[in-house]
Amino acid sequence: MKIIVCMKQVPATSQVEIDPETGAMKRLTSKTRTNPYDLFALETALQLREQLGGTVTVLTMGPDQAEEMMKDAYTMGADDAIILSDRKFAGADVLATSYTLAQGIRVAGGADLILCGRQTTDGDTAQVGPAIAEHLGIPHCAWVSEIVSATDEAIQVRQELGAVTQLSQMGYPCLITVDKDMCVPRLPSYRLKKQTQGRPVRYLSFADLPDQNLSRYGLVGSPTSVARMFPPPVGDKQVYLEGSPQEKAQQLFDLLVSKKVI
Repeated sequence: MKIIVCMKQVPATSQVEIDPETGAMKRLTSKTRTNPYDLFALETALQLREQLGGTVTVLTMGPDQAEEMMKDAYTMGADDAIILSDRKFAGADVLATSYTLAQGIRVAGGADLILCGRQTTDGDTAQVGPAIAEHLGIPHCAWVSEIVSATDEAIQVRQELGAVTQLSQMGYPCLITVDKDMCVPRLPSYRLKKQTQGRPVRYLSFADLPDQNLSRYGLVGSPTSVARMFPPPVGDKQVYLEGSPQEKAQQLFDLLVSKKVI
């Protein structure tokens, strides 16, 4: 069983920098972490490998700093890691991002099963996983909450679709996006950290991809655009009121009046 897990680094704080010209986030200057939903996808892949055998490869698109996330994946049990990194990929929307990832999967030799987190905490579209499957021409199931059964020929999953729960079965190759109730991600292993310390991370650039049509990548290949993007305003600091209950009530009233709340 050859499994590929798509992962992404997302902002670790609300204090992010936005390029005023393109409206894109400056990822190189922002603190990042692994998208939480992707950890459930990785854990699911590792459990399936334990059950069926095979390999788990993690794949991401991003700047060089994504290597830290990939090495963390090694300490959890991933076998290989690939980073799609090129300035030509910058500013991509869902369509261009999913197309680039699909091209990377083709370069990696394809997979029996592709896993993605349900969504990312920065874009929240929940569309990249299904779009990858469409680009590859393979079946997919989104919002998967449970692997009901998995064999060498097919996988059966439970999908939570709002008010409906659905059981779906697919043959390989296929793609699923997993929800946070899927499993509990394992902690990084110190033993694996020592064992994988020198394990390389493979880099792919635009020149390595089979489709060399620039109009399908990055900002140029993104038919959707954001009219305006900005970090959320920083909230006021906590205010502590002292004194008797009557004094605190008066202080609170005065504060609300000064803020024009009342």
